[in-house]
Amino acid sequence: MYKEIITATTIPDAWFQLIYNILDNGRVFTIDQGSYVGQKRLEFDWIDVEIIQPTSQPLLPIMPEGCNIPPPVADDYLDEYVPYLMTADKKPGEDYTYGERLCAGLINVGGDEWIPTLNQIENIINTYKKKGYRNNQLILQIAQPGDLILNDPPCLRHIDTRIQDGKLHFFIYFRSWDLWGGFPANLAGIAILMKYMAAEIGVECGQFICSSKGLHLYDYAVDLAAVRCMKDCNINLK
Repeated sequence: MYKEIITATTIPDAWFQLIYNILDNGRVFTIDQGSYVGQKRLEFDWIDVEIIQPTSQPLLPIMPEGCNIPPPVADDYLDEYVPYLMTADKKPGEDYTYGERLCAGLINVGGDEWIPTLNQIENIINTYKKKGYRNNQLILQIAQPGDLILNDPPCLRHIDTRIQDGKLHFFIYFRSWDLWGGFPANLAGIAILMKYMAAEIGVECGQFICSSKGLHLYDYAVDLAAVRCMKDCNINLK
């Protein structure tokens, strides 16, 4: 199994390094189950990404002049994504939201059975403030057992936390992760979450350590990645 390990300064830096490297080191495979059955992807076997300053601006990648392709994430996307991540609001037709899992709300545990949940974000903030920083229990959990039977279960599974040297650090795991648009958008939203939690606790923002066994490019994004990286690309996912 091939492992990609990178260290980056910012989220856009990490994104560029990954799209550059996946064109050389990604593997093509066909999806057998899930939302995109039959489609092909270019995917890393495993990635570990250390981002030293994840809250540094700009949070989202900017296309250089002359690139002639749209940015992977629209400028106003975070206005919609941050409430999805940090509030319990859920739109009709949504099986879940990350915010519903993280904030106080109801979680389906099978059939018509629902149980109330605590606000994990506020609970972690209060625990660090009241009980001190050396604690290995404080993890923001998205996943639940019932996700196994969903056709489109959450990609983000958890955000583990640690306060070390006066800084709040996040350890982030995605089971499956769209590299072109999802990676920068997700991490930008999580960076805003980190800034909020760190300020409430009274510490500084630290690093992201991100892992995934399913970071990938969809077929449409392979050519876009090649243009952005100014590389010749002979990968055919059609």
